[in-house]
Amino acid sequence: MQNKKTNTGFMYQLTGPTLLFLLVMTAYPVIFTLCYSFTDYNYLKGTHPFSGLANYKALFQNMYFRQAVRNTIVFTVLAAGLEVGLGLLTALFVKSLKRGQKVVRTLLLLPYLLPAVTVALIWRMMLSPNYGIVTELFANLGLPVYNWFHDVKTAFGMLLLIDVWQNVPFAFLLIYAHLQGVPESQYQAASIDGAGALQRFWHITLPNIGNGIALCAMLRTIDTFRLFEKVNILTGGGPANTTTTITQFMYMYGVKTMKFGFASACAVVMTVFVLILSSVYIRKAMN
Repeated sequence: MQNKKTNTGFMYQLTGPTLLFLLVMTAYPVIFTLCYSFTDYNYLKGTHPFSGLANYKALFQNMYFRQAVRNTIVFTVLAAGLEVGLGLLTALFVKSLKRGQKVVRTLLLLPYLLPAVTVALIWRMMLSPNYGIVTELFANLGLPVYNWFHDVKTAFGMLLLIDVWQNVPFAFLLIYAHLQGVPESQYQAASIDGAGALQRFWHITLPNIGNGIALCAMLRTIDTFRLFEKVNILTGGGPANTTTTITQFMYMYGVKTMKFGFASACAVVMTVFVLILSSVYIRKAMN
């Protein structure tokens, strides 16, 4: 009995600092944000009078916020779907290679290793309407040239392309790791029974990696919902707010104007959206 108490005390001593750090770094900011969302807190004035639900009312009455929500949802659905789908196809392709898997895996992971800011700056230079290599290529081929990030026809699509390009490797890596756990004996038995490649994928591969795909979709949904760096650097939410996301709206209409109460309300609403999406994926993964 004494040894059990000693082990329990030692366990709390080891985990205590980590738990305290997590509480300070996560719980406190969440509580702080929630409390200030009900105030008219202005950093410059240093005052934070209680305003009730005024921030939330103003938020949902703001047409730019509603557009930001629509943009974020559409972007998240398209980006997460494309990244998971292309990641699955890439993982199946690499798994089928007889030679060179390590080299291909390394090359495929390079875009994901770059910081989002670096990726945005690289693509901004490549797609510059003045000196970008892509613009020069299109001009030489006689194709129409756009101001890629300031044209309503192309801005949203280019952000989607860049995000997919960078994050498909993450989906590939996660799904590829789950593919390694599929028993080869199941494939051999299916081959003996005369099952084709599509049947083996549908009845063996997909059921075995289903939880991995759901986890990948959940992680990419949460991460994409918080999209900020690429939008802020490449489009600033324009043109005509066609690429404004919730985080970009929060920065432009809350933090940048020092209206932290309004920005906090926006952050709380975004958190609720993410929790709802996450709960859907978790429920499906557990079934």
